[in-house]
Amino acid sequence: MNSFYISNISGSSIQLNANESKHCIKVLRLKKGDMVQLMNGNGSLYKAVIQDPDSKKCLLEIVEEEKFQSTRNFRLTIAIAPTKNNERFEWFIEKTTEIGIDRIVPIICQHSERKDIKSERLEKILISAMKQSGQTFLPELASLISFKEFVNSTFDGIKLIAHCESGEKRLLKNSVLPGKNILILIGPEGDFDPSEIKLALEKGFIPVSLGNSRLRTETAGIVACHTVCLINEK
Repeated sequence: MNSFYISNISGSSIQLNANESKHCIKVLRLKKGDMVQLMNGNGSLYKAVIQDPDSKKCLLEIVEEEKFQSTRNFRLTIAIAPTKNNERFEWFIEKTTEIGIDRIVPIICQHSERKDIKSERLEKILISAMKQSGQTFLPELASLISFKEFVNSTFDGIKLIAHCESGEKRLLKNSVLPGKNILILIGPEGDFDPSEIKLALEKGFIPVSLGNSRLRTETAGIVACHTVCLINEK
């Protein structure tokens, strides 16, 4: 069944926005009477019937609602520096959504080569990945924030920083406790500046290693996401 995303669903009649309407009618060629699935990104799935197949404002009637509770007993936040190549950061967004992540925070570091993001495009990638992977909860994409401001914010859980500097570091897999909220910092292509690492450690972040290989920023983020989710598998 074809799926469509609407963040705010209320009442029995729903109108798709222009983009979703065009995709529904022009691309998928759905017609009046066809059944579709709606999701709000907050754990609810709806079955709806097309009433007016307008390619600009398709009207649907909801016939069934099913609410899901999250099966996760932890929350995963990854704060990561956007990559110079937009496509690599988009790939990270897509894959971590498919694997399972709760919050993505783009951070600006001293060695960052990209200091802006295309939030609207990234949100579309999040939604597409959520629909493709059959999940019912949409990850939060936070606003771009400076490294210093972010590490000074509060977080209820285990705080980790993955960096490439020498020094004592535990493997990530040995630093994650099942059922505990996790925050992981991932730096830019040039890694964190030593002063940033020092500040993070002062703020209670634990240094971790993702393995012996030197990973690209986006790869490191995906490895971190998968490791945390795998440890929390029941």
